[in-house]
Amino acid sequence: MDIKQFYQTFFEEADELLAEMELLLLGLDLQAPESEHLNAIFRAAHSIKGGAATFGFVALTETTHLLENLLDKARHGQLILSQKMMDGFLETKDVLQKQLSAYRSDSEPEPEMVQRICAVLRQLALEASAGAGAEAGNSAPEPAPAPPPVPATAVAPAAAVPTPAPTKVLPGAALQVRFSKVSESDRKLLSQELANLGTVLSQTETDDSLTVCLETGCDPDDVIAVCCFIIEAEQIEISSAPEGAPEASAVPESNEVPAAMPEVAPAAAPLAPVAAPVAAPPVSAPPTQSPTKAAVAPVAAAASAKESGSIRVDVEKVDQIINLVGELVITQSMLTQIASTIDPVLHERLLSCVGHLERNALDLQESVMSIRMMPMDYVFSRFPRLIHDLSAKLGKQVQLVTVGKETELDKSLIERVIDPITHLVRNSLDHGIESPEQRALLGKDPVGRLTLSAQHQGGSIVIEVRDDGGGLPRDKILAKAIQQGMAVNETISDEDLWQLIFAPGFSTAEVVSDVSGRGVGMDVVKRNIHEMGGHVEVSSVRGQGTSIRIVLPLTLAILNGMSVKVGQEIYILPLNYVIESLQPLAQDIHSITGDEHVMHVRGEYLALVELHKMFQVVDAVQDPTQGIAVIVQTEGTRFALMVDQLVGQHQVVVKNLETNYRKVPGISAATILGDGNVAFIIDVVGVRRTVRGTAVPALAQ
Repeated sequence: MDIKQFYQTFFEEADELLAEMELLLLGLDLQAPESEHLNAIFRAAHSIKGGAATFGFVALTETTHLLENLLDKARHGQLILSQKMMDGFLETKDVLQKQLSAYRSDSEPEPEMVQRICAVLRQLALEASAGAGAEAGNSAPEPAPAPPPVPATAVAPAAAVPTPAPTKVLPGAALQVRFSKVSESDRKLLSQELANLGTVLSQTETDDSLTVCLETGCDPDDVIAVCCFIIEAEQIEISSAPEGAPEASAVPESNEVPAAMPEVAPAAAPLAPVAAPVAAPPVSAPPTQSPTKAAVAPVAAAASAKESGSIRVDVEKVDQIINLVGELVITQSMLTQIASTIDPVLHERLLSCVGHLERNALDLQESVMSIRMMPMDYVFSRFPRLIHDLSAKLGKQVQLVTVGKETELDKSLIERVIDPITHLVRNSLDHGIESPEQRALLGKDPVGRLTLSAQHQGGSIVIEVRDDGGGLPRDKILAKAIQQGMAVNETISDEDLWQLIFAPGFSTAEVVSDVSGRGVGMDVVKRNIHEMGGHVEVSSVRGQGTSIRIVLPLTLAILNGMSVKVGQEIYILPLNYVIESLQPLAQDIHSITGDEHVMHVRGEYLALVELHKMFQVVDAVQDPTQGIAVIVQTEGTRFALMVDQLVGQHQVVVKNLETNYRKVPGISAATILGDGNVAFIIDVVGVRRTVRGTAVPALAQ
């Protein structure tokens, strides 16, 4: 059997396990770590090791094995966690990620990288062993002339329990593992994996099942995690070994903690013959009653539910379905439009069926679109590590708060928004949040607060990066803008001034660091957000903090739009930009230079963009007072679009114009209407750039 077909599944699951491991490590309390979290971190490393060993990824197996040894000691209370150890664990996670990337690209990880991280882990193991020995010496236990006698029932004949190989887990409990509906090749792989987890005492096979009696120190969920790389979780049943099993007399009825695997520094910390396990701290010992019987059924059920509750599908297949559903919706719109022209009395049943088709098509469209939606936790989960490393590097204390992690966004957008948010977070840490000393002098909490939030607003999602730092320095930004020759003055509003930080090369940082301050990045942030059909809003209060809001459409495939008519042409305005529409009066229209006009609306002068001139549409309404002005807003600026009339509001399926034709200024995409005609979707941000130079402020004064 070619096991390469399972590589992709392993890589994806390993990525998820590493992400989970990193979050748990960052949230671990070194003084009083939760045993549940330590067990989860250990299981993640153990599962990755099992899969790596199955596929023959030697470097990955070796690294995770050393990490697993340390984590096993930590969860059994045999070593004291320290910040140095946590940094080593986080560094190991980064190396494991690089090793996975190497194997994913069908190459071997760099030997120097593997040797270095393995040396780090071995050194941590030596220091942990030395520290544990020193602590045991300082505790001055009562001298014992001889090891305590072991009960006769706990001593097995030499032949009864095979001596485990060095790579085996030391004996702990006896489990009966049954696999159903497994092929002969899978049985061989499963037998090999179980042999790596402990000592196989017996093995029984039938036509389609395999039952193994296993002596192991692993938890049942660890066994399931390893075997799930070969078969499905619902094919696995685990129970305690039946009474009278060969290992029954070999398992001591005590609270002893299993000794750590001897591969971790065997020369520096030899195991005592009999009494060593008794010296383990009683607080970390498991309860007298073996947890295996109680835990097996829930663990197996949970694993089975997790596996059956989701399915991995290639993104290209999902995109293909979305395109087909889009075509179906367009066809349904055509049928609806045709049906509206026939006699409703003579064709009542036909119209009823068309109505059902319309409702079902829209429900199908919403369901299919939801497949591509991903929670914002996919983005937010990346930042605890970034903030942990950067705050330590900058000498700052920062608390991360996340709100709305369950808020969903289209997969294509959620991956593209990671880089802009990362840059904003780095800026907040470097320029926004003050040092603990500065904050204390200002009467603030020495620990700064950085909030990442996401929420739905209509057909958009709003992602906010907010800090409680010093805020944006208005005087410095204004002086820098004047120095660079920008057209600004002292009366410029804060809202307009803050937008200058997105200008290319603009920076007020006095010191350039490797974190930020070179004046590059913020312009890229704004450009990337605009390319996704969104915009950026900035608000800041000096001494209290800064908030940067990214407003994005939920998806790029479906658009809530307003149909407008210019001459005989139909255009689509994205509804999330539209504020209101009105018919202007003659006294509200003012001419400035050339053919440019502005419109007075409730004390504000707005640039008036006549779409028939921009797109060279003939037989359109020339007199603004005979048309309709649609007020739109983007980048914090409002302006008016002149159209002939409003047609209606509806959802449209977005078609990429560059792929099917070429890029057209002022047009972002196209769609197919119910009558089969093509309508262009207006690029409001692009139109905004054409009116940027309009001299509105002079009139407003």
